[in-house]
Amino acid sequence: MDPETGKTSRYQLLDLPWEDILVTNVFCYLPLRHLLILQRVSKQFRSLIQVYLANCRTFDLSQVGAHVPKEAFCSILSDNKVLQNLSVQNCSDWITDRELLPVIGQNPHLQRVDMRSCCGLSRHSLVAVSLSCLRLQHLGLAHCEWVDSLSLRSLADHCGDLRSVDLTACRQLKDEAIGYLARHCRALRSLSVAVNANVTDEAVEEVAKSCRELEELDLTGCLRVRNEAIRTVAEYCPKLRSLKVNHCHNVTESSLGLLRKRDVEIDVEPPLQRALVLLQDVVGFAPFINLQI
Repeated sequence: MDPETGKTSRYQLLDLPWEDILVTNVFCYLPLRHLLILQRVSKQFRSLIQVYLANCRTFDLSQVGAHVPKEAFCSILSDNKVLQNLSVQNCSDWITDRELLPVIGQNPHLQRVDMRSCCGLSRHSLVAVSLSCLRLQHLGLAHCEWVDSLSLRSLADHCGDLRSVDLTACRQLKDEAIGYLARHCRALRSLSVAVNANVTDEAVEEVAKSCRELEELDLTGCLRVRNEAIRTVAEYCPKLRSLKVNHCHNVTESSLGLLRKRDVEIDVEPPLQRALVLLQDVVGFAPFINLQI
């Protein structure tokens, strides 16, 4: 109530301070798809949402839906220069360097970038990320088969603070490139080089010796990795919490047992446990066996 007139004051949402209240303390809690719908209400709301989009720190298109039009993507991020987290996975069916490079170039504060499965991109996008985003800590490149050794070297040379890198199914990469990344990014906590038949013990041992802070390592489907490499991981990575070696047929319990004793989570069951599961599948029950013996 207004103390001078005695009348009840009527305030609307848009009467609140935009940047100090709505942008920083209200809209940050709303899903992006709701905000994009809200801007259709009126010209004022459209202007307000544009202010928010120009100042948002996180942009994840998975919040919008399965299909994001190319024109909408370019328009939404055209004025933003303060992004810290960017995920374009939902644009994988159409996004190319032409759409992504301007966004990367005007956002040097990016710390997390997810380009998983974006097959339309090229090595130029990864080079742009490495040259522009020197504070990068997390990078998703799973199933980006365009990633090559030169672009990965650029990443290693310029983004030494990386904490996690997902290189699943980046099949152009070989031991030399992965070892180079490990030597230059020694703060890595999480690394996946899964589904890459080029990876051998040489790369895994280089990772283990260079990245002593490693907590998660995914070697799924790395058919040429053997027990020697896993023993090196056990020796040099005391903080390891998770190891994935499914379909690594040359890795056996003789090396995995060293990590099991440290309670490292391994995605392959011990041989005896696997045998019991198979027996139960065949006969319908498993005999009691004291696994502590």
